[in-house]
Amino acid sequence: MQTALITGSAGFIGYHLAARLLAAGWRVIGLDCLSTYYDVTLKQRRHAMLAQTPGFTPVIGRLEDPGRLMGLFEEHKPDAVIHLAAQAGVRHSIDAPRDYLEANLIGSFELLEAARAHPPKHLLMASTSSAYGANTEMPFEERQQTDHQMSFYAATKKANESMAHSYAHLYALPVTMFRFFTVYGPWGRPDMALFKFTKAMLAGLPIDVYNHGRMSRDFTYIDDLVTGITGLIAAVPGAEPVSDQDSLSPVAPFRVVNIGASKPTPLMNYIAALETALGIEAQKNMLEMQAGDVPATWADTSLLSTLTGYQPQVGVAEGVARFAAWYRDYYRI
Repeated sequence: MQTALITGSAGFIGYHLAARLLAAGWRVIGLDCLSTYYDVTLKQRRHAMLAQTPGFTPVIGRLEDPGRLMGLFEEHKPDAVIHLAAQAGVRHSIDAPRDYLEANLIGSFELLEAARAHPPKHLLMASTSSAYGANTEMPFEERQQTDHQMSFYAATKKANESMAHSYAHLYALPVTMFRFFTVYGPWGRPDMALFKFTKAMLAGLPIDVYNHGRMSRDFTYIDDLVTGITGLIAAVPGAEPVSDQDSLSPVAPFRVVNIGASKPTPLMNYIAALETALGIEAQKNMLEMQAGDVPATWADTSLLSTLTGYQPQVGVAEGVARFAAWYRDYYRI
């Protein structure tokens, strides 16, 4: 039985990933601090469901607490480490940047130090499509320069990539960074647009639509994202690139990989899918673009497909309908 350490295991992505690995026979150590950034009850429910499987070991604590991660690595000697824990959210980083400094920079430093002392077979770390920042060449491809982040959240994630590369180079630590593109689905985050839209529409309230709806996103359904991550666990960076598009570092066992649907969807189409799923026409409050936001994202997933055979399976209409059904059931609406 292989052991995985997942940080952020009570989070949206962490919960789904842990459930998938447990179902595949892995032993999973799940670390989460149950932060109050959004509804803690939701996080507790996710952990409680995972705890029904004997192979799951929950650990409550903060990444940045000195020695916390070092002790977990030493005790459990994980084969794979998937680092998902972070202070999330573009807009919150404008108001509370210190939260991102502590969780995303100091917390990731503690993780890298623990991995240096007790190297796993593969360290996989979450980055974000926000790392592409002001880039306008579409689709986003891993070898593009990413020097102009638009939010402090994105800046901390880009810093994580650089930090991890240095450890991969100095200590021969195999690292894969994956850049997520807007992830949605059941058990999602309440601060994300789909959750906010659904809550408002069911309450008969208007939804806020930024940039007057002139936006598009590479919306990625949670099951497809988890398939991408689990496929990458075995794709340990080596010495030779796998294709001309490989982002493999020339000086370290390190690569960056996009995980997305590779299909940008206009925001208004996303809202229309939710209107159909709920049977409600949304009242739309059209607003200007928010600070730190970008008008469009679009993932080139060629490298992921080469490494794992990845092909996204769930389109926006189906994925949004699944979320809406979960939301009604969870909140009994």
